[in-house]
Amino acid sequence: MTRVNERIRAPKVRVVYEDQQLGVMSSREAVEKAKAVGMDLVEVAPNASPPVCRVCNYGKYKYEQAKLKKKSPKTVNKIKEIKLRVGTDTHDYNIKLARAEQFLDEGNKVRVRLQFRGRENAHREIGFEVLQKVALDLKEIANVDQQARLAGRAVNMMLSPLPKEQRKRKFYLSHGNLVDPDDEGDEDVEFDDDDSGAPEGEQ
Repeated sequence: MTRVNERIRAPKVRVVYEDQQLGVMSSREAVEKAKAVGMDLVEVAPNASPPVCRVCNYGKYKYEQAKLKKKSPKTVNKIKEIKLRVGTDTHDYNIKLARAEQFLDEGNKVRVRLQFRGRENAHREIGFEVLQKVALDLKEIANVDQQARLAGRAVNMMLSPLPKEQRKRKFYLSHGNLVDPDDEGDEDVEFDDDDSGAPEGEQ
């Protein structure tokens, strides 16, 4: 909540008026200066040392801030998913990591999901080893947001893309295409950013 006039708690503040620095002074003196010109003292940077306050019309300031907030583009993070098995062969593994790189390079988060079947449940440590290898193979394009953890009969790990200028891909395929979506339909799954569980139908 924005503090105004006598509600400003800091003993000293840095004052700005019409883009001019008036210097550091006591809050009381700053409020008096603001009122002397028919304005308010508005705390605009409370975490600065000392806090920064602007002499302005608070009603107008509040309106302009609301307008700026409305114009700000909303960032929507998509979460994609790739699925692996304990016995995924090298060719399929490379294809799936190529798809993961594509998702990450588009700015999406990627959930890597390894599902256990039958007797594989007795050797779940292998699943964690596979996801550790994925994290290592994708380290030049992704950060690990959430370390591999067990969820029912699966192990999940969440990745997020590195800054664009730091990303390096290494799983391109020679023919230039990553994978036919019809062949790997289980990978192009989207989630809301706050959904950390399994896809619908697997919960």
